[in-house]
Amino acid sequence: MLSRTADHLFWLARYMERAENTSRMLDVNLQNALLPQSNASEEQGLQAILRISELETAFQARHNRLSGPAVVDFMVRDPENPSSIYNCIAAARENARAVRGALTTELWETLNDTWLEFRKLLADDLLERDAQHLFEWVKFRSHLSRGVSVGTSLHDEAYYFMRLGTYLERADNTARMLDVRFHEAQQDMRGDEDPTHPTDFYYWAAVLRSVSGFEIYRKVYRDVITPERVIELLILNPRMPRSLLAALNGVCQNIEVVRNRLSQDCERYAGKLRAELTYTDIDQILAEGMHTYLTDFLERMYILGNKVSQTFLIPLTS
Repeated sequence: MLSRTADHLFWLARYMERAENTSRMLDVNLQNALLPQSNASEEQGLQAILRISELETAFQARHNRLSGPAVVDFMVRDPENPSSIYNCIAAARENARAVRGALTTELWETLNDTWLEFRKLLADDLLERDAQHLFEWVKFRSHLSRGVSVGTSLHDEAYYFMRLGTYLERADNTARMLDVRFHEAQQDMRGDEDPTHPTDFYYWAAVLRSVSGFEIYRKVYRDVITPERVIELLILNPRMPRSLLAALNGVCQNIEVVRNRLSQDCERYAGKLRAELTYTDIDQILAEGMHTYLTDFLERMYILGNKVSQTFLIPLTS
């Protein structure tokens, strides 16, 4: 497969996954806003959304004051924000259009209709009237595009590059979300008897819901929600679809399928990262420190993303 085609397919999937992840964050924040909370807590939640996506500076350049409506507008439809849902869906559609011949008719129509209908929903002011419905719609369209891809595509290199993009984006997002949320919880509990063990049920339930993990947590642990178990589920449980280990399993499996004569270094790097996740435990992670552990993980995911690009996506000169 041409590197240019692989690149479009890879980013098509990443952008759809990113749009879904952003919708998840905004949806959970909207639900939390309905609970009694101080102005400081509300502001902290808004800042977390921007920090997870590394958009604090970009937001400040566009807005003078931090507010719920401003953050939602910036994250949903601001054309100057490259990670807004608007730009993610537009980029996914443009990448699909560039490789229209590599996609099934059903997948192309799903992506194209998503873009056209999203613009219509914004024009009809659905964001102002019922933001939660809009976020659920974005999540549904992301699920739909993946399902159509799985159900209608030949499972060839085109399919596997899309899966690779999905898993890389998912691992990055889960790590960012955990890093910011756990750091927030530690700050909130500063001064309490046990600052490393925040136990606010609603806080950790919201973290789980942001990755569709609340019901899974109940099935796995059948007990009260604790931060240690949330971390264990979202980092180390290979059966949790959005855990770091599950995402790395997906990355390694798809790299193995699309391997070429120059991909050994990329495969080795991904395999080492997966092995370390497989054979560590929650006590080791907490002993190292969550922020330190996740910062290192994100740096290595960045390196892995570059290796994937250099190996498969950028035209080779040798």
